[in-house]
Amino acid sequence: MNKPLDALSRGATRREALAVGATLAGGALLVGCSPADLMSIGAKRDFGAFGPFLKVSPDGWVTVVSKHIEFGQGNHAGLAAIVAEELGADWTKVRVEQAPGNAKVYANTVMGVQGTGGSTAIANSWQQLRTAGASARAMFVQAAASRWGVPAGEITVQDGVVRHTASSRQAGFGELLEDAGKVSPPQTPTLKDPKTFTLVGTDLVRRKDSVAKSNGTARFTQDVRLPNMLVAMVAHPPRFGAKVKSFDAADARKVAGVVDVFQIPTGVAVVADNTWAARQGRDALKVTWDEAEAETRGSAQIASLFRDIAAGRTTPAKTEWVSFEARGDAAQAASGTAALETTYDFPYLAHASMEPLDCVAIVDGNRCKLIHGSQIPTMDQMNAAKIVLNAPGAIEVETLFAGGSFGRRANFQSDYVVECVHVAKKVGKGRPVKLVWTREDDMQAGYYRPLVHHAVRVTTDAEGFPATWRHRIVTQSIMKGSPMGTPKIDDTAVEGAKGSPYLKATPVVDAQLITPDAGVPVLWWRSVGATHTAYVMEHTIDQLARRAGKDPVEYRRALYVKAGANRHLAVLNLAAEKAGWTTPAPAGWTRGVAVHESFGSVVAQVAEVQMVDGQPKVGRVVTAIDCGTAISPDQIAAQMEGGTCYGLSAALFGAITLTEGKVDQQNFDTYRVLRNSEAPTVETYIVPSPNPPSGVGEPGTPVIAPAVANALLTLTGQPTTSLPFVKQA
Repeated sequence: MNKPLDALSRGATRREALAVGATLAGGALLVGCSPADLMSIGAKRDFGAFGPFLKVSPDGWVTVVSKHIEFGQGNHAGLAAIVAEELGADWTKVRVEQAPGNAKVYANTVMGVQGTGGSTAIANSWQQLRTAGASARAMFVQAAASRWGVPAGEITVQDGVVRHTASSRQAGFGELLEDAGKVSPPQTPTLKDPKTFTLVGTDLVRRKDSVAKSNGTARFTQDVRLPNMLVAMVAHPPRFGAKVKSFDAADARKVAGVVDVFQIPTGVAVVADNTWAARQGRDALKVTWDEAEAETRGSAQIASLFRDIAAGRTTPAKTEWVSFEARGDAAQAASGTAALETTYDFPYLAHASMEPLDCVAIVDGNRCKLIHGSQIPTMDQMNAAKIVLNAPGAIEVETLFAGGSFGRRANFQSDYVVECVHVAKKVGKGRPVKLVWTREDDMQAGYYRPLVHHAVRVTTDAEGFPATWRHRIVTQSIMKGSPMGTPKIDDTAVEGAKGSPYLKATPVVDAQLITPDAGVPVLWWRSVGATHTAYVMEHTIDQLARRAGKDPVEYRRALYVKAGANRHLAVLNLAAEKAGWTTPAPAGWTRGVAVHESFGSVVAQVAEVQMVDGQPKVGRVVTAIDCGTAISPDQIAAQMEGGTCYGLSAALFGAITLTEGKVDQQNFDTYRVLRNSEAPTVETYIVPSPNPPSGVGEPGTPVIAPAVANALLTLTGQPTTSLPFVKQA
């Protein structure tokens, strides 16, 4: 076993515990010890007869234990449907409960830790949950066969009823539960032939959380009310990287309900009996900040630096260009007459989820419990463990519903969770503390989708198709400082350009990335790198098609054939057909098309756009998606609608700007989002596929912006090389 963990598990002395804390803080526990090993200490649990993912109660109800958080994306329904299909359960008697924090059992098989992200919830659970359901079905079948004295092969299971038709015998799960629990689970249960599915792939799969969220019984962090609980708010520095120099809490302590005021690593915490008192107390604080190491540049200065780097006018210290795709002679990509040479600029973006960040922590000595919408329980356990000096697996995590995240709740530092644990540790004695971030905190305290600059140069062959492609990307690295180590090339910055069928179809490619530092904290944002690479690739292709005098759909078809991109071709053809691409658009509207692959799925969109009062208005969006096996067509359509509106909101209005290091935006009055009246009608069509399911939550987000830009290109003849479309005054 890893020595620091061993010290913790056997009851370390104070000196040893401090040494372990230093080791934890340095991330050394990740060396020679897998995340699952880290979680194993204090994480043992006695699971029922059917394993960790499935429970059956005497009344016949089936409970599916979800290792993935539900924060609006609807994955609980899909995960439950996979189990219910293989088990043969009655869908109306299936419910879902959240798994505890335990990566030994509930690790995401893609991520290697317990967590939800990268549109992997369904994809990484597909085989696991099918096996769990099939195993339980086999146990019920064997129990019935033994009780009735009939061959197991003659027994069927459907809608929660086990039947032997020849003898007219049947029993519900509850009746057979005791006997089934005594059957040894099969090592390799027989899975159903997907052709026989009666639930998966149908519109019967509807959300399991709708009623609770409609009647108010769904439990979010803000709903947590515990005896003697305190509420905390933290005053953060106005500039990233600043620290507390001094503070005067005299006026804050005079506010009725304020219990205490003290400094923590990220600012000054005000602890009170209720949220309003905490807010009033924080407003009364007087804090002097040490800004010696603060980021003082504005976003315009950072963007200008990135453009200079791409143009070769400067190279920051300790950074270098790294190739993410290369083919042929790179010198050719920089020479010859360019058919297109352009740049693209993308701003910082806020996640702006419906529920601002919040967390409840209970700390008593080195014991710690977290209650919140935990997106990556493993990371939260590791970071909390550093503070209370305990093994990560000993940190209890109760995951609740969350009102969105889009990546914000999943950062390496567990920033808001760590704040809450620091406050709860100071309060101590097991008294619960709820940390509340306001919308303004959420908007101004980080993290953001990085600011990005692309420079593209393309020469074409005699038919107008790319012959050489030179591509430069300048952006901050999201993966820098990762517990897994900083990679030489940050794939989150290049995904969507790297491996693009357009680059595959180009004989000479020279594509490179550089990741200079900036003091603005950055993080993945719904669809991550695709948020900018999809736009660059798709808008560039439309400009090339226009220069070649070719229809944008036909131009793409030729490139997909050349690249062997059959899935791209299929979704393009389906979207074009359903949109009526070859027929005139409705009067006053113009169509644009875009296609992109992300998170294992390929999405094509045709958007109908018109200009209203100088701003783009999107009326109809036709979407085609290849996401492998479609678990819930209705939920896939919902995710395409939500992803499209989220992506369109950012494309039209989204921008976080800084002036002298301070974030300008505070709330939705200054960070504009799409309104209901501005939302387009989204039609979704699914390409039938026998393949395992792939991502759905994110792939619908990055395609809409280039589809709109391409419609505007047709309408005005001018490309759009910076976002958002609607510039701030």
